[in-house]
Amino acid sequence: MDKQSRRSVAHAVVIAGGGPTGLMLAAELALARVDVALVERRADQNLEGMRAGGLHMRTLEVFDQRGIAERFISQGQKHPMVPFARMMLEVHDTPTRHNYTIGLWQFYTERTLAQWVSELPVTVYRGCEVTQFAQDDTGVNIELSDSRTLSAKYLVGCDGGRSLVRKRSGIEFAGWDASTSYLIAEIDTAEEPEWGFRRTAQGTNAIGKLEDGKRARIVVQEGRVSTGGGEPTLSDVRDALIGVYGKDFGLRSASYVSRFSDMARQATKYWDRRVLLAGDAAHVHSPMGGQGLNLGVQDAVNLGWKLAQVVHGTSPESLLGTYHSERHPVGARVLRNTMALTALERAEHRAEALREMMCEMLEADFPRRQYVAMTSGLDLRYDLGKGHPLLGRRMPDLDVTTTNGPQRVFTFLHAARPMLLNLAKPGTLDITPWADRVQLIEAQFTGGLELPVLGAVSVPSAVLVRPDGYVAWVGEGSDQGLREALSFWFGAPAA
Repeated sequence: MDKQSRRSVAHAVVIAGGGPTGLMLAAELALARVDVALVERRADQNLEGMRAGGLHMRTLEVFDQRGIAERFISQGQKHPMVPFARMMLEVHDTPTRHNYTIGLWQFYTERTLAQWVSELPVTVYRGCEVTQFAQDDTGVNIELSDSRTLSAKYLVGCDGGRSLVRKRSGIEFAGWDASTSYLIAEIDTAEEPEWGFRRTAQGTNAIGKLEDGKRARIVVQEGRVSTGGGEPTLSDVRDALIGVYGKDFGLRSASYVSRFSDMARQATKYWDRRVLLAGDAAHVHSPMGGQGLNLGVQDAVNLGWKLAQVVHGTSPESLLGTYHSERHPVGARVLRNTMALTALERAEHRAEALREMMCEMLEADFPRRQYVAMTSGLDLRYDLGKGHPLLGRRMPDLDVTTTNGPQRVFTFLHAARPMLLNLAKPGTLDITPWADRVQLIEAQFTGGLELPVLGAVSVPSAVLVRPDGYVAWVGEGSDQGLREALSFWFGAPAA
């Protein structure tokens, strides 16, 4: 059968890439009743090597908002600290239900997300990848590597730092080239290697014993920056070991080898007509601080409900512009942070002096709390105008009382639906024209309200909470501005 006679399969949204970002976005769209398809080149969710190794506090909150946090927490190890330049910062006093990070390798995170997605109406095309696409004013025609074709209203590139979707769409990937590159490998050697850390003028190297007690996991700097797209080899591992340690410890084999660098680049726009980008397709940076996976998951949660409303015709396409305006600055800040952390790791006397000064400053409570909130995403405030400190920030998981008894606020977000939480006298707010889209929760709250970094703030009379958990409107005794906020974020009122 030739290409012209093959029939294209239609979906509302096609996602290229089934890593953490793509999986999270697929789930968000499915919860919003969008016909979504996921295209993943791997035949299954297996993932070699270490990759990302942890979940930050805001990401745990995001998972809690969907009722799946315990799936990850039960598999990982809780850590009441976050790293900064060879020191550990305590997070126990961060005002969140999840005041810890979770040590969990990306393999387990992906597998758990994939299991969740399998419980939802998501079409998954495995063992293939997007090779070509063409967009027009009505949609996107997509070609897959197995010769199948798909059509969609929108295509989202979640296909990593070398994103074909980004390249084919012509979106610029601006930023900085790598100044150093590293190899990560799991190796078998004839001699016992030098366990622990070794620091050089350009950064930190490490060799650790694997669980079997025989093999080693290494992170070793390469002698020259590798900018090629080819996969690293056993010979590259040998050269890197000799360059740092003066010997290869009788290297015999490597079960897994990958490369990363401190290249920092970001897509100049996250949305171009019928194509969007999220996760590493939109931004790449050093893994310092472990923010990449978390950033991608939070991209997906910001985009999912907006794209769903546009697909359903509830909101105009211009709503997608808020995805770029909100998430692009967040990505830029992470690039800046990882560049700074990479510089602080260098064993050079000026970097040493700067690191010592920064560590001394972070011993004080306020800057420590500020850094912890920044790296986890808990301090994030989208620019939604002036007003109550909650406006534009994530809604805390308050313990409230409803007619059905005690409830946590996050439970109302499990279905990814927006809500108006009324903490004043019941019946004082009327959202009847939006009742098919926004849930009205009448509740009582008698406690105090504390935000990361800011501390205690006044408890509002009502809050309008978006599906991603961010506050779109705050009531302070009246409904002023409520209708405008409802219309902007959730479409025109029903007739």
